[in-house]
Amino acid sequence: MNDAMPVSNPILWLLVLLGYLLGSIPFGYLLVRARSGIDVRALGSGNIGATNVARTAGVSIGVATLVLDAAKGSFAVWLAGHFLDGNIRFMMYAGLAAILGHVFPVWLKFSGGKGVATALGVFLMISWAGVAGAVAVFAIVVLFWRYVSLASVSAAAALPLLVYLLYAPGHAPPAAVTAGTLLAAALVIVKHRENIERLVAGTEPRFEMRRKES
Repeated sequence: MNDAMPVSNPILWLLVLLGYLLGSIPFGYLLVRARSGIDVRALGSGNIGATNVARTAGVSIGVATLVLDAAKGSFAVWLAGHFLDGNIRFMMYAGLAAILGHVFPVWLKFSGGKGVATALGVFLMISWAGVAGAVAVFAIVVLFWRYVSLASVSAAAALPLLVYLLYAPGHAPPAAVTAGTLLAAALVIVKHRENIERLVAGTEPRFEMRRKES
């Protein structure tokens, strides 16, 4: 992979900016608005992410939100890799920008989601094996405790170690990947701070998907 391009090349930073703009597309908000005319931020937890969309607007819209939020993260990384000859450093930068775009979307006054699905899409392109391990952690936590927030935090916390071990077994990943994974995980965990407080207090709701398709 080419990691020697000069950072002064404006195309590098344009692709990072494009990553942010892709990440900032609020699919959960747009899908619920198109389906029912309701602002999803006024429903449930007020979050635009897939979990709140599924809980309040229906399973199918929640799944669509999950897929599209992950896809925008993957697409941001793919674009950077495609136009920069696989420059892993700027692929990581574009992926981080996409996560930041989802969490702080310019279109919604910088108040967005928690970054889990978009990070999933980003790291599928960076280290699919690391993501597979994180998804396994997520699934186990949801299965036994039924807290999506706890599962998201657990998966985010495990991701840096999983990427470090599985990016290229026997070899440490590039520094940009290690640092980027740590930053992404920290951002996801920080965005779950209210959930963590409710988990400690015992007031966090368990996940139950209700059908609200009409």
